[in-house]
Amino acid sequence: MARPAAAARLAGHHHRHDLPHAGHQLDLESESGFSMAEYELLVRLSESLEEGVRMAELAEKIAHSRSRVTHTIARLERRGIVERIPASDDRRGVIARITAEGMRRLTEAAPSHVESVRARLVDVVSPEELHQLGEAMRTALAAAGLEVPEPNPVLPPE
Repeated sequence: MARPAAAARLAGHHHRHDLPHAGHQLDLESESGFSMAEYELLVRLSESLEEGVRMAELAEKIAHSRSRVTHTIARLERRGIVERIPASDDRRGVIARITAEGMRRLTEAAPSHVESVRARLVDVVSPEELHQLGEAMRTALAAAGLEVPEPNPVLPPE
């Protein structure tokens, strides 16, 4: 069952036209204890492994303000999920890095998150609609000047 604070935050998302994400966001929080923002940051950090990612670069990659990323990383750091270390080449720079506990928790959370996204989005639209959604998202990312991933083929249900 979702926590009241999570439900309240999601209620506000309806005004931001975030409704398609509301269900799997609640699933993610109730299953793993991670918010969508936390999960997204952890995925990015898991891709960099031991090197970590500069905080400014992390904010840019996920299109969040530096302040929001800093607060989210601070919450995760208090829980032992990530750590912040000084950049070796720049005294002002800070690197965020996922901990072993963070990697364990992310690995545990991933299957149910993928299942939720599949059940709430992938399995309820046609392959053509999913392709159109992907194209629309790539166009929006490019227009915002963000990294545009290569399209993935639609895989049949397992």
